[in-house]
Amino acid sequence: MTKKSSLVALGLAAALALTGCAAGNNGEKPAEGKAGAALTIAKPDGAIATQSNNPWVGDSSALKLGYINSILEPLGLVNLADPSEPVRPWLAKTIEWSPDFKSVTLTPEDKATWNDGKKFTADDIAFTFQLFLDHPALDIDAIGLTKITNADGKVTLDFENSMFVKQEKVLHKRIVPKHIYEGVKDPATYEFKEAVGTGPYKLTKFDTQSVELTARDDYWGGKLAVPKLYYVSYNDNTALTTALASGDADWAQAFIPNVQSAFLDKDKEHNRQWAAAGLGIDALYVNTTKAPFDNKAFRQAINDVIDRHKHQEVAREGAVPAIKSITGLPTPAGDSFIQAEYKGKDYKVDVDAAKKILTDAGYTGVGDKLVDPKGNPVEFTLSVPQGWNDYVTGISLIQSSVKALGVDAKVNTPDSDTWWDNKSKGDFDAILHWTDTGATPYNIYNNTMGGMYLKPIGEQADYNFGRYDNPEATAELAAYANATDDAARTAALDKVQQIFVEDVPAMAIGTRPYIGTYNTRNYVGWPDAKDPYAPSDPTQVNSVLILTKLKAAN
Repeated sequence: MTKKSSLVALGLAAALALTGCAAGNNGEKPAEGKAGAALTIAKPDGAIATQSNNPWVGDSSALKLGYINSILEPLGLVNLADPSEPVRPWLAKTIEWSPDFKSVTLTPEDKATWNDGKKFTADDIAFTFQLFLDHPALDIDAIGLTKITNADGKVTLDFENSMFVKQEKVLHKRIVPKHIYEGVKDPATYEFKEAVGTGPYKLTKFDTQSVELTARDDYWGGKLAVPKLYYVSYNDNTALTTALASGDADWAQAFIPNVQSAFLDKDKEHNRQWAAAGLGIDALYVNTTKAPFDNKAFRQAINDVIDRHKHQEVAREGAVPAIKSITGLPTPAGDSFIQAEYKGKDYKVDVDAAKKILTDAGYTGVGDKLVDPKGNPVEFTLSVPQGWNDYVTGISLIQSSVKALGVDAKVNTPDSDTWWDNKSKGDFDAILHWTDTGATPYNIYNNTMGGMYLKPIGEQADYNFGRYDNPEATAELAAYANATDDAARTAALDKVQQIFVEDVPAMAIGTRPYIGTYNTRNYVGWPDAKDPYAPSDPTQVNSVLILTKLKAAN
């Protein structure tokens, strides 16, 4: 989606002047790369207002720009671009889960040190997780930690429920230094300007135009190819695209309209974009408590006429992968989770099949002016906020598609606050909205049909906005999350997928990939479709792995 920024605009020239990058290419092809060059990492979020390196507060400069991931490190790395890969140990050199995933034992990496010279130990891990017990507001992922045991150089964490579907939420927690934080009264508001971390880079300069990080020569993970990082924020996507095309910015997380002509064709030899389709989607949530979406046959018919390929081509301007599998799982990330019955079965527009479903269910006027079995004209409204341009285009395409069935659909684009309130309270017919992303399909299915989110109309719901109420789906989702062996997980997930495909509680519309845009002039070793070792988005926790893998191009 495209949101309007409320931040103060940052002048492009001012940003570039302070990054140490070569400005002034005037649209010409960027100069050839050189060894030892700095790497400029950019976002389109407007001015960097004030410095805060808080690793938990979402609007801190460190989290928004992503430079926190070069300073603080996680216990392990889950590859959300390819969830079938084994977990990569990081600050925990061994990670041992119990069979029921209700506890994990962690052995700290004994080579790791903080950038102020102090040694990293198990005490730092235990202290970090104690913060989540003492300050529950910090646990935004609701991991349900119940007990911490720090003994014999290892830390064991116990949880209220299985963490099988939340492994990355546990392992991606950034570990903070006990010797800095033990005197902090309120870690939620602490700005952490000391920026003491175990990561490969150290914060050396901060101002409102750019943030400078310098490579550590004593980094426990080895020698780094990139000597300096500059994090900058441009006014909008247009300014950022210009900087990327000219070579003034090297790496970014941004949706670039017409990416082929706007960026890739500017330097075909070096410019790259990879949109790794993780296990998260954009879905059409439909209100199942009232007509017309309380009728399964109608949901099935609408699902059959939605053109996902056109959504990818037009609404998303070809910049992200299309969603294909009828299970709603993006590929290839979801391939290993698709049950045998559905392998190779992809979405396709089938108006004739949709018309037959409606006719068999007692609808009349099919293809002309649709009337439901009770004799009521069929109509509904599709809603997304004004200004979310790709979403507005997306629902407009759906509006056009359903005309083939004789459905009168309208498009409504209220302000975002009104839409958000209506969405949460269930005051809508159909909305386009995302799901969370994870290392398993659990979030996709639980967010769209899980009973744990079920609220009466009028009360705020965090997900399952359409109030789909199916006790069997809820039970199978719980069985999947809490299973202690792969056979039980597979059986539960197979049933969940069957319900999603046959009952259509919501409709998968598009992928929500991790977008990374970069160039290979100075450095190679980036992740891509051929080597998907991490998402290429520089704001993700896995970016630390990318920085350690980059090598000089020359």
